[in-house]
Amino acid sequence: MKKLKELLHKSDNRICADCSAPDPKWASANIGVFICLKCSGVHRSLGTHVSKVLSVTLDQWTDDEINSMIEVGGNSYANAIYEAFLPEGYHKPHQDSSQEERADFIRSKYESQEFLKPSLRIVSSKSSLGTTDSRKHMDNNASHSASFNSEAGMVEFIGILKVKVIRGTKLAVRDLITSDPYVILTLGQQKAKTSVIKRNLNPVWNEELKLSVPQKYGALKLEVFDYDLLSRDDKMGEAEIDLQPMISAARAFGDPDLLADMQIGKWLKSPDNALVRDSPVSVVNGKVKQEVSLKLQNVESGEVDLELEWIPLNQ
Repeated sequence: MKKLKELLHKSDNRICADCSAPDPKWASANIGVFICLKCSGVHRSLGTHVSKVLSVTLDQWTDDEINSMIEVGGNSYANAIYEAFLPEGYHKPHQDSSQEERADFIRSKYESQEFLKPSLRIVSSKSSLGTTDSRKHMDNNASHSASFNSEAGMVEFIGILKVKVIRGTKLAVRDLITSDPYVILTLGQQKAKTSVIKRNLNPVWNEELKLSVPQKYGALKLEVFDYDLLSRDDKMGEAEIDLQPMISAARAFGDPDLLADMQIGKWLKSPDNALVRDSPVSVVNGKVKQEVSLKLQNVESGEVDLELEWIPLNQ
């Protein structure tokens, strides 16, 4: 991370690669550019197969991701490639541009690769100009990343939801005597998936998945499936998570770094939700977290334990 911050402090990286807004705190790890908060929302909407967005200050980076950024060299080097054929007189977006202008430019630049030298353009829409190592890293994590539809570029995001899928308990049998369970989370057009745990009705995942939360968000949907090699995966239950108690409480109390460890809200168990017990929202070490235990619905048995963490995009 020290190397990454040293790269960020170079003069050409002190402004956003796409709109020149000052002091960017986000990056596209596979493309190799530092970007501002507003542009990061558009990058995130492209999907991780085009741009993998990470916070320089909030996220944990792998060595591969940091090395990919260093290998590119920063904004000026990346722009020399991605904007090599920018039409004469073309006006890039600026820090006060509309979200639509910003989205159009970023999609043209990275997704359509309109300003790239034709011989460098990558035919597959599920590729980017990142390094070989970073592409391998993305491929290895494809099943764990969020995906978006083609309209998502117009979506404004308000935060990032980290969901740690901890464990399942007494899950339903879908093979002869056991199951091979995995979890899919869905929020709007985004999906994120855990790994498959073989032959286990009480699996422990301890896997963290990330989803971007739009301004108009609904419930987070959780589904458990049994992996089958030769046939369609069998469903092992589902549940919905109401995000409003957590997000509303976080907004009401403000910056969690300024708060002592304390409970700031609660999602109450009721007959019309899947909670096993009341789910408190708390500030823990400067982070807004919520422990959730769900009884799976439309299935004979099974519970899933989660830990949610809310990160607003104004940090």
